[in-house]
Amino acid sequence: MTSTSATPPPLTWVKSTYSAGEGQCVEWAPTHAALTGQVLLRDSKTPHAPYLTLTPASFAGLVSLAKARG
Repeated sequence: MTSTSATPPPLTWVKSTYSAGEGQCVEWAPTHAALTGQVLLRDSKTPHAPYLTLTPASFAGLVSLAKARG
């Protein structure tokens, strides 16, 4: 009997377009989000630190809060 398990692809992190190259920004893993429905966020200054795992609804709420607070 053969067992196959799908190995998730490595995380590819993308910087926020609002960072303007200043280095202080949030990164997310869009491919992971598309495949799993989990939105992963991390601080670009500490890439090996733990990251947040959010639902799409939680991520949308976070974005709305950030826009409201400027």
